[in-house]
Amino acid sequence: MSPTLRRTLLWTAITAVVFAGAYWIWRTRAQSAATSTMAADMPGMDMPGMPGMNMGSDSSVVLTADQIRTFSVTFGEAAVRTMSNVVRAAGTVVVDETGMVQVAARVGGFVEKLHVNVTGQSVRRGQPLLELYSPELLAAQQELLLAADLQRRILGSNVPGVPVETVDLVSAAKQRFNLWDISEEQVEEILRTGRTRRTMTLFAPASGVVTERSVVQGQAIQAGDMLYAIADFSRVWVEAQLRGVDAANVRVGTRAEIDITGLTGRSFSGRVEYVYPTVEQDARTVRARIVVANGAGTLKPGMYATVLLTSSAREALTVPASSVIRTGERNFLFIDLGGGRLRPQDVQIGVTSGDDTEILSGIEAGQRVVTSAQYLLNSESNLGEVMRSMIGMGGATQASGGAMEGMDMTGIATPKESGATRAPDSVPPRQRR
Repeated sequence: MSPTLRRTLLWTAITAVVFAGAYWIWRTRAQSAATSTMAADMPGMDMPGMPGMNMGSDSSVVLTADQIRTFSVTFGEAAVRTMSNVVRAAGTVVVDETGMVQVAARVGGFVEKLHVNVTGQSVRRGQPLLELYSPELLAAQQELLLAADLQRRILGSNVPGVPVETVDLVSAAKQRFNLWDISEEQVEEILRTGRTRRTMTLFAPASGVVTERSVVQGQAIQAGDMLYAIADFSRVWVEAQLRGVDAANVRVGTRAEIDITGLTGRSFSGRVEYVYPTVEQDARTVRARIVVANGAGTLKPGMYATVLLTSSAREALTVPASSVIRTGERNFLFIDLGGGRLRPQDVQIGVTSGDDTEILSGIEAGQRVVTSAQYLLNSESNLGEVMRSMIGMGGATQASGGAMEGMDMTGIATPKESGATRAPDSVPPRQRR
């Protein structure tokens, strides 16, 4: 064997021995730490100098004053407090449906001229919308003039058997124009001048903004055709999307504070006018309608909003919200029994408002609860349960005549005794001398 190969094999053996020694040192320390943790609940185990927490027989954790400071354990108190259910939800500004008006044709004809020809244009009640030429309207005007002339002749004659006071042919003719939505001023102008008009004017029935226009100049229209849609933006709706858990806390009359995205530093207020009885299939939310005054026109349909809904205040037993641990299957917290002893306690919770959570059952007013480091305490408590289960298994073995009288974890086999790693075995058999 060459000197180079001999040195290589020697360094390989030394490296293997070093790694094996390091592994067994780490394993010895790990087993010692586990043994120290078990010694608190398992009699017969000698683990002096244990630095961890002590476990009580009722899943409680016992801490010293130094451990409380080290783990930053803080406490709060269960007390009866005034709760205002505050629900935070996303919302959208939409058009107030009660302020929407459609202008439809009552009579057929042709659009001679459009006075309002742009979508988004603001109109006021009584403003001209379009000029309509209609053969039917023209014939009605001629009949109106004939009725007026005939009525004048009847009133000026003394025909026997005709009561003069009951003759009113003009009123019957004017009623037709009223049904066609022709203004009374235009009818009176026809009677005053005695001449027919080629076109009649249609006026806006309400003030607002034109949100839809379905007619152009020169278009032929029929009775029933929709011409314009007008929406009143002086009052809008904000529809808040409520989660199922929050919907029960929102009712008609609930006060709402609204912040609009893009309008920094401004907020709006309103009250819930209606809570929809159905659930949105896509978002699985319930809509709540809030009426908001919008005289200045600042709010525009389509804007996003953040809504804070505040219901009436009430008295309830509460704890700090940070003290409750929610696992999905149960809700519990740690209560202070005195002397550093902390015990987990199942509770039934209600609503959470701000920093407080309502407690329906499980604890009483005046009890101290842990508000920080709960998850560390919970892990120690669960470890104590596991140790007690192991103790129960050991007791059953002793009762049945088992040979296990106790546990001695102070001695750990050396690498040589266990035979796990031997330096000479690291050398291949063909290379040994």
